[in-house]
Amino acid sequence: AEAIVIGAGAGLSTAAGLTYSGERVETYFFDFASAYGIRDIYSGGFYPFPDEESRWGYWCRHALLGGADLDVTPLHKTLLNALKDKKIFLLSTNVDNQFVKAGMDPALVFATQGSYERIQCRRACHPRTYDAVELFRRMDRERVNGRIPSELVPKCPVCGGPMVMNLRRDDYFVEDEAWHAAEERFSRFLSECVDGKTVLLELGVGFNTPTIIRFPFERMAAEFPHTTLVRFNRDYPQLTSEGVSRFMSFTEDLPEIFLSLA
Repeated sequence: AEAIVIGAGAGLSTAAGLTYSGERVETYFFDFASAYGIRDIYSGGFYPFPDEESRWGYWCRHALLGGADLDVTPLHKTLLNALKDKKIFLLSTNVDNQFVKAGMDPALVFATQGSYERIQCRRACHPRTYDAVELFRRMDRERVNGRIPSELVPKCPVCGGPMVMNLRRDDYFVEDEAWHAAEERFSRFLSECVDGKTVLLELGVGFNTPTIIRFPFERMAAEFPHTTLVRFNRDYPQLTSEGVSRFMSFTEDLPEIFLSLA
């Protein structure tokens, strides 16, 4: 391959050990499980908490353990090491920033669904997001019985309304200047490589948001004759589009395969 476009979905994070249930819930969210019956970190983000102090009491821990203060996983480091001599770009629906922590140039990353490190106005009254990592750490230190002090509840600096995580979950998701710049870099990368020998390396992409990676990768593999789609997916390895001739599908264990590549 002359270029590799990595398409990273939730299955990659799961393969790396970043699960939303089981031991991680029992270890880090036992108090929220006891108080609200939360058994899954992901669905906990949609829980109707009684007040903003409780909601941010949950989200500050979720954000820190999900991305901001999370160590890089061996799988992400091994994957990048295996591709270190290649021209690459990352399109990701994950929000954990793991590839950058593993050493990838942030300019080669387009994280379409947001980040655990940033917040925005709930009603998207202006197109800007804010780094909230230090605020999350302070919230986490000062939380008592699942609630943060009221003075730490973030307010929109423009309209004064409540703020939320910059994660795509409704029509109010903010695509800020950095988001659009990343989108432009990704489009430029594609335009420069699609006529050459290009591999679309799709990792753990299911049908939660297939229009971002899965379907476009299949269309590109069908349209451009020198493009090969390589899919790693235990649950959904099959093609859903017609006309893809250069296609390889794997359902084996991701860590073992990339360790052998490295």
